[in-house]
Amino acid sequence: MFDVIIVGGGAAGFYGAIHIAEQAPHLNIAIFERGKTVLSKVKVSGGGRCNVTHGEFIPKELTTNFPRGEKELLGPFHKYAPMDVMSFFEEKGVPLKIEEDGRVFPISDSSQSIIDCLVGEAERLGVQILKNSSVKQITKLEEGWQVTTMNKHYSTKKLLLATGSNPKIWNILEGLGHKIIPPVPSLFTFNIKDERIEGIPGISTYAEVEVMPKKTFMVDKKALNLKSKVSQEAVLCSDGPLLITHWGLSGPAILKLSAWGANLLHDYHYNFRIKVNWLPDYTTESMEAYLREVKQKEPKKTVFRTQAVDLPNRLWKKLVEGAQISQEERWADLTKEKLQELANQLTACSFKVEGKSTFKEEFVTAGGVDLKEIDFKTFQSKLYPDLYFAGEIINVDAITGGFNFQNAWTGAYLAAQSIASSF
Repeated sequence: MFDVIIVGGGAAGFYGAIHIAEQAPHLNIAIFERGKTVLSKVKVSGGGRCNVTHGEFIPKELTTNFPRGEKELLGPFHKYAPMDVMSFFEEKGVPLKIEEDGRVFPISDSSQSIIDCLVGEAERLGVQILKNSSVKQITKLEEGWQVTTMNKHYSTKKLLLATGSNPKIWNILEGLGHKIIPPVPSLFTFNIKDERIEGIPGISTYAEVEVMPKKTFMVDKKALNLKSKVSQEAVLCSDGPLLITHWGLSGPAILKLSAWGANLLHDYHYNFRIKVNWLPDYTTESMEAYLREVKQKEPKKTVFRTQAVDLPNRLWKKLVEGAQISQEERWADLTKEKLQELANQLTACSFKVEGKSTFKEEFVTAGGVDLKEIDFKTFQSKLYPDLYFAGEIINVDAITGGFNFQNAWTGAYLAAQSIASSF
């Protein structure tokens, strides 16, 4: 018999347990973790450095990084924001730093600092940590809940679910009457096989990326045949650092698209076209005009060796080849068509995306418990007053940069406050 059971030994689970125990030390609290180790996602976050949160301290601005949950998280972020999280860790002896891009890391640059802090605090406060305790069933009792693992039944007055993207728990919740938004991947990179980016992995440059719409077929009734029609307007666009990888394209510009377009790109079966403007300050027309000027000024130089724009040299050469310009061709030799094609490669470079890859180990899912069924003052279920949620189990997800952790910390803290005050 426990007063509080927390299912899920991740960031949200530990944070919730610690805050409940701090507020109400007399309570009997347990964390159930299905695996052999706890906080495994914290371990790999930020390349092993743990991107704790983001240094955005205006709640309204903070919410704009959430494709799902923007409206719902505004109130919670007014109550518990990145500064509160930073204060928590600093007070527990883990100094933090804000990097240039706003991401917050421990000064140690090691996720182990965060893990040691959370595990140490939970143990100090008497929280029981039950590993290898995969939950098979959750049953509503007259008062509280019964939680069933492989071979044991436990009862609890309050239940906090912080299980992340766990299909088994979502199925159990559906059985209890909760609506689950079907999960789809978010935060992934694009698989692209194309000569223009082959052999130059590691190159990063600021770019604008657009996802182009799929073809729609119009029926010509007179001829009784199908005509494909493609709108030229992008369905999604983003900008930021773009990274060329061994398998395609990554970097913040791509990750933002994958988060905001999680459902759409799932519907596209991860097969679609993107358009890259490698020089966002230019349109295709203004680039063409600029290249004509270069042609006049540098007629005798070869295009291949004259880097006319501010791009990594190896990328410039690939795009020149992509415009069907040979290594020997001089600017003076360029036809109007080749000049236009080079402008096109630089500002409207089309790539076919065929599949996706997980972004490092930071797998994030869009989907989960329907936000309409959660009271965001307390992160309490609207169906069951003694049931709470925190973290990725709910239909909230964010772009990369520490925002997903912030959702976990905030939800866990507000749930903990409500649980502790109810005893």
